[in-house]
Amino acid sequence: MESLVKFVQDEFVAKKDFPEFGAGDTITVYYEIREGEKVRTQFFRGVVIQRRGSGSSETFTIRKMSGTIGVERIFPVNLPALQKIEVNKRGKVRRARIYYFRGLTGKKARIKERRH
Repeated sequence: MESLVKFVQDEFVAKKDFPEFGAGDTITVYYEIREGEKVRTQFFRGVVIQRRGSGSSETFTIRKMSGTIGVERIFPVNLPALQKIEVNKRGKVRRARIYYFRGLTGKKARIKERRH
């Protein structure tokens, strides 16, 4: 049964070519917003907290600071509204899910940049 599900996901779900990114990277996600008849593009720039799942159900969580309030957003990788993803900075972190980043403020919330 699992192989059948995987086959259907591989065949029928359209893959978009996004750059490789992981936890600790700062990325910008451009996505479409529909308001009635109007369609506009909005972006969300922040640090990737985690990538979770695989195949068509894969998601990633981004966190940004809006003033003094932390805002997190979860995006499915196969969301049709996603237009493009830009990697702004590659972060050097030691774990795949950096939940501890939520508790850090100020200079402690900096992530070292990884050299390519």
